[in-house]
Amino acid sequence: MEGVADHLGVNKNSIYHWIATKGFPAHHVGRLFRFKLSEVDEWVKQGGGRKGEGKEETPDA
Repeated sequence: MEGVADHLGVNKNSIYHWIATKGFPAHHVGRLFRFKLSEVDEWVKQGGGRKGEGKEETPDA
């Protein structure tokens, strides 16, 4: 868990939250979570974990 948190520059609580609410790519093996960094990087590229995801911002006119 710490390795992927360090990779993304966030704390472990963020990772747990993203797993529970935002579809973070984690594989549950027994009591542990395992991660493939290639899947994590792709999840980030697709906008995972972004605040306000699903809400379109409109510029003030």
